[in-house]
Amino acid sequence: MTGGSGDFKVKLSSSRSSQGAKEVYKNAKESLPKPRSHTAHQYTLISWLILKMVKHSICLLLGGLSALASALPAAAPAPTAAPDLDKRATTCTFSGSGGASSASKSKASCSTIVLSALAVPSGTTLDLTGLTAGTTVIFEGITTFGYEEWSGPLVSVSGTDITVTQTTGAYLDGGGAAYWDGEGSNGGKTKPKFFYAHNLISSKIENLYLYNPPVQVMSVNGASDLTISGVTINAEDGDTDDLGANTDGFDIGSSTSVTITGANVYNQDDCVAINSGTGITFSGGVCSGGHGLSVGSVGGRDDNIVETVLFESSEIKDSQNGIRIKTISGDSGTVSGITYSGITLSGITDYGITVNQAYDGTSGDPTSGVTISKFILENITGTVESTATNILIECGSGSCTDWAWTDISLKGGKMSSDCLNVPTSGGVSCSL
Repeated sequence: MTGGSGDFKVKLSSSRSSQGAKEVYKNAKESLPKPRSHTAHQYTLISWLILKMVKHSICLLLGGLSALASALPAAAPAPTAAPDLDKRATTCTFSGSGGASSASKSKASCSTIVLSALAVPSGTTLDLTGLTAGTTVIFEGITTFGYEEWSGPLVSVSGTDITVTQTTGAYLDGGGAAYWDGEGSNGGKTKPKFFYAHNLISSKIENLYLYNPPVQVMSVNGASDLTISGVTINAEDGDTDDLGANTDGFDIGSSTSVTITGANVYNQDDCVAINSGTGITFSGGVCSGGHGLSVGSVGGRDDNIVETVLFESSEIKDSQNGIRIKTISGDSGTVSGITYSGITLSGITDYGITVNQAYDGTSGDPTSGVTISKFILENITGTVESTATNILIECGSGSCTDWAWTDISLKGGKMSSDCLNVPTSGGVSCSL
């Protein structure tokens, strides 16, 4: 650009400038307001023209980009989200002879499983293992199981945050009368175990009624933070001709933080048997017809430790034993922190309180491989039969230590002269 005193020139960047640019220049010149001086007018026009040409070039560039974008293929649609597996059917109902198989196949799809008048085929487990977290299982009506000689179990449940319950009047009929032969699990017919509560984590079993078990009833193993409340176990018919045997109520092993409340058990073996585990509580229960509230037998397993157990506010009646700890002769293990508190006994036929470290061995020859420490009895009252023994303690040499017994009052039975290695402190005596 050159300028003189009376005129100005604009040198375009190309001799091939378009007529459109000339028109822009002409129109711009005419539309500008008249400047106060000729020189100011020159510079104002030039600045405005440059801005106008830049804007024009940008418009051309944007137009080209738009055309290019239009020519490109359309973008692929966004992928479809995977289905939310937690959004399961609210309730699934299974019934009749085909219900067990259908429930086992469809269990992962149901947040609530209703088992209505189920007829489980012979030799078949009602398989409710591996349930999706948060599942509720509800038994309705009478659940039956076809007869077959096999080891069972008839029912098996596992999972996390599981609730197992039933409606009013419902029960599970194990058909025990067809199996009972007086032999239990020690011979005769092969009998199926009833109910496996294995690997149940942070779960609840509520208000079940388990009727006529062929043999052992509820096995709790590998469980953690499990609450069992209001369960009834009824094997009373097994008393007929003494045919029912080994109908243990609750067998507990390798479990932590298990609480059983309000149980009503009539059977022909241990009401509760804790073989291994820690943090086990049995409260507010009634045990009839069996072998009492037991720790053990301890020993002879992969896990032989029982710690921090509380039996409280419960009644044991018309049973062989009341309170019992039994350890396997010649084996090793640990029993520690066992408390029985507020237990009432009546109609006990063998032993009111017994500690037997010669179990499965020679009577009167206890062994010391399993230690029993911190064994607390408090407020134990009641009666035993006149032919029974109030208290029998058979400890191995040095294996029973740090016991504390208070407020023990048992009447009606005999004092034992066969006690061995009784702790000499803590109020412990075979003459209470």
